[in-house]
Amino acid sequence: MSVKHNKSQDAKRAVFLDRSVPLLCPSILASDLADLAGSVKLLGDHFDMVHCDVMDGHYVPNLSFGPPVIEALAKHTDKPLDVHLMVTNPDDLLEAYAKAGATTLVVHVEVLRHAQRTLSRIRELGCFAGISLNPGTPLESIRWLLPDLDMVLLMSVNPGFGGQVFIPQVMDKIRELRKMIDDSGYPIRIQVDGGISSDNAAEIVRAGADMIVAGSAIFGRNPVEKAAAEIRRIMRTAKARL
Repeated sequence: MSVKHNKSQDAKRAVFLDRSVPLLCPSILASDLADLAGSVKLLGDHFDMVHCDVMDGHYVPNLSFGPPVIEALAKHTDKPLDVHLMVTNPDDLLEAYAKAGATTLVVHVEVLRHAQRTLSRIRELGCFAGISLNPGTPLESIRWLLPDLDMVLLMSVNPGFGGQVFIPQVMDKIRELRKMIDDSGYPIRIQVDGGISSDNAAEIVRAGADMIVAGSAIFGRNPVEKAAAEIRRIMRTAKARL
């Protein structure tokens, strides 16, 4: 199935494909949920993608954003939407979130029955295909999926809640994944999510990540725009010095 993109979609895809800089992806789960469009606007232009945590109340305890919310938000920002499906039935939801405006669709390897089929479907829908691993999930679980991936999301906390502390052993996991990807030769991005702030963002980038999700460290500070700008500057400086 061939998917045609319009100019707006092409511009959003170009952000993801530009490997010259790491991407800051603020998590709107930590923002003012009564005013998502206003929360994104507070970031100014100091971010790269909007991270949308979709929770189903089964795979993780909380509930969050359905496709109508994502579709509404897409109308208020020209930034790509990075949609992380923390759900038990991702295959049933892919098309709805793709139509809602997702640029990336990330699914959890722990719930997939036929991972390669799911990832192929994501690409067929015109989105970048991502897979997420919880802190205790081994990298070996995705070794043979690398040709089907555009990004890997390593959770550095257990999913489901914001404001948790970064699990330190995930830093070694980032390094090992970076080596696995580099050895494979595939142009796969590494995203890290959980407990990230201006204090550890540089080390995470140096370890091999080129996408960072930050929630409380951005939306929990005032002004929000300054917090985003600081983390993004730290990330880009760390990348430039590699």
